[in-house]
Amino acid sequence: MSSTRNLKVGVRRIGTLLAIAIMFIAATAFGQGMGGGVMSPPSNVRPPGLKDVGIEQRLNEQVPPDLVFRDETGKSVKLGDYFGNKPLILNLVYYKCPMLCSEVLAGLTTAMRGMKFSAGKDFDVLTISFDPRETPQDATASKAQYLKRYGRAGAADGWHFLTGPQESITALTKAAGFQYHFDEKTGQFAHSTAIMVLTPQGKIAQYYYGVEFPPSDLRLAMVQASHNKIGTLTDQILLYCYHYDVTAGKYNLAIFGVLRLAGIATIVLLGGFMIMMFRRDHVTGAERTR
Repeated sequence: MSSTRNLKVGVRRIGTLLAIAIMFIAATAFGQGMGGGVMSPPSNVRPPGLKDVGIEQRLNEQVPPDLVFRDETGKSVKLGDYFGNKPLILNLVYYKCPMLCSEVLAGLTTAMRGMKFSAGKDFDVLTISFDPRETPQDATASKAQYLKRYGRAGAADGWHFLTGPQESITALTKAAGFQYHFDEKTGQFAHSTAIMVLTPQGKIAQYYYGVEFPPSDLRLAMVQASHNKIGTLTDQILLYCYHYDVTAGKYNLAIFGVLRLAGIATIVLLGGFMIMMFRRDHVTGAERTR
């Protein structure tokens, strides 16, 4: 009788502790889901002079594979040459940009260094100039600078810096929803800042705004865009617990996914505890009958 009573008391205690844990997780999830730190995409209300500047998300849009550019060696390439094997990061810049583009490239490099995935091995990067005046020499100089910052072997084969004619640039920026404006007075471009994650087939999967990109978000984006062909079991669990917020351009904690996992954990722990107690009770009873 004492063993049965202890079993009931133990089950109640475990159940209470797990219920408290679930409520704590739920409260945390709700707080993170509603909390700050979210960078909103560009507003539809734009100041004078920036009317034609912004980013319109074109999720699941196919990046045209037949568009012709030149790589940093001057070789003529098609975007489709880079499709088919790995997820890709696409970022649109111009190499002589005096401020924003270098910030985007620096932020992207930092995010890539923060991931275990490596450019050239697990994913590729397409950095493409939207300034038709720029040359492969400009691309070569920029590539050397950021490969040095990145500092990983094999990245040169996976990070491509391209230039091209206006017709290819126009078709690409239109497909990506990237809107910019050339100011003839200053000879510079007004543009927004973002990177895009593409599937191996070249379809746009996600947008990330700004000049800093969380490595954890970028890693999850790579796993998701690859259709789970890269990543670990931990990544799969995180994707179950987090969802990509299209409007914010980031991953947010999905409370229902967390609660489902917590419920499964509760059942497993309670089941294991009960089995252990029943076995203990059985052993105790067998020793008493001897």
